[in-house]
Order: sequence, then structure tokens, then C-alpha cells
Amino acid sequence: MSEPQLMLTLSDTAATETLGRTLADALLALAADIASRGCTIYLQGELGAGKTTLARALLQRLGVGGPVKSPTYTLLEPYEASRLHLYHFDFYRFKTPAEFMDGGFAEYFGPGGVCLVEWPERAGDYLPPPDLRIVLQDHDPGRSAMVSAQTEIGAKCRDRLPGLR
Repeated sequence: MSEPQLMLTLSDTAATETLGRTLADALLALAADIASRGCTIYLQGELGAGKTTLARALLQRLGVGGPVKSPTYTLLEPYEASRLHLYHFDFYRFKTPAEFMDGGFAEYFGPGGVCLVEWPERAGDYLPPPDLRIVLQDHDPGRSAMVSAQTEIGAKCRDRLPGLR
């Protein structure tokens, strides 16, 4: 799907959290679509670019209580909140893409689930393509986010982020 990219300037950590909360609201609005086909969101960027900050704000907005842990060591943190099945992946520690299949992670991608994937490039071609790709980059000051839709559901999510433009 060739859709225009949304470029956002995120002046500080609070702005990254706002993006996460706004994306959570978009996912809630699309819960019926997600139930029938799922939604995969790639979160890309260097270390410290804000991927986990964005994911944490999204999960908290959806009602995940208590601390939201980074899945850097566990590789997957599952959650159920606001009628959604949420799976937060972090593949930073993968040494080879085949670890995706070896870990049995493919079963989480499909109808009913929202998969937030940090470091998707480390899973290579084993990982299903994203519905929505968010690339975060640090700048001095702040950071930027490039949001691009790869599918219809991704475009619906992206189009619900206009308040951030």
C-alpha cells in the first residue's frame, strides 16, 4: 500500500507518550477490524529513540496497570486490556532471524491480536509485514517519528493521528 507518510516532531518524552496514547485510542476505535484480522506495528529506531516509551504509554492508555516492563530479556510480554490482546515483542537480543520461528512467536500474529514489535529487522523475513511502521529518530532537541501505513488497517490507524501533525 503506497500511502503518504506522516512526519511528526516529538519535542520531548511527553510528546512520545502522547503519540503512544493517541495510537492506543486509534486501536480501540478499530477493535472490530483487529478482532477479524489483527494488527502488527513495527517500532523502529536506535537504542534510546523512544520505542519502549511509546509502547509503554500505549499499553497504559489501554488499561494495563502497574509497571509495563520492557521485553528485552523475555522477548515477549503479553497483555489483555480494553478488549484487546496485546503482545509486546523486543527482538534486540536475536542473534539470527530463525530465533523468531524457534521461539514459536508466529502464533501471536493474526486475528484478535495487536503485536507491537521492537527491533523487527532482527527477525528478518520470518516476521509478518507490518500494518503500521513507526520509525523514531533522536534529534537535538527531541525526536521525530515517521509513521507509514502498509495496509488498510494501518492507514486507518495513521489517519487517526491528525492531532499530532
